[in-house]
Amino acid sequence: MAYAPHASPTQPAATGHRAASAHWAGPALLGIVYGIWAAGIRRDAGPITTGNVLFGVVAGVIVAAVYFALRRTAHTLPRELRALSWTAFAGIAFGFLYSLTDASVLRSVIMSLLVAGGVFVVTFYRYYTTE
Repeated sequence: MAYAPHASPTQPAATGHRAASAHWAGPALLGIVYGIWAAGIRRDAGPITTGNVLFGVVAGVIVAAVYFALRRTAHTLPRELRALSWTAFAGIAFGFLYSLTDASVLRSVIMSLLVAGGVFVVTFYRYYTTE
């Protein structure tokens, strides 16, 4: 084979166990962090209880499952709906965590709308410029 200075070396595609573990690593890590964060906010410096741990596990599993489903299906949507789906996910996830801090409903809604608006601007711009 001749040397081609303009050609870049190729790596074999990830197959088998490595690809599957990489596919689940993002949602699992996000679920763990989100669950610990939600349980920590709800605990509010009190003792760690079974209910608190269960709350964190359930919150983390739900966020991880929704994130996983969104990652698998978002690419089939047009760019506007794809940006809106990520916007809704981020706004709801942030709003839920913010509501655990005993803030008023109005403040929770306003903060989650601000976060969702920022996510929409960033994701729409990214999808619009990369298609």
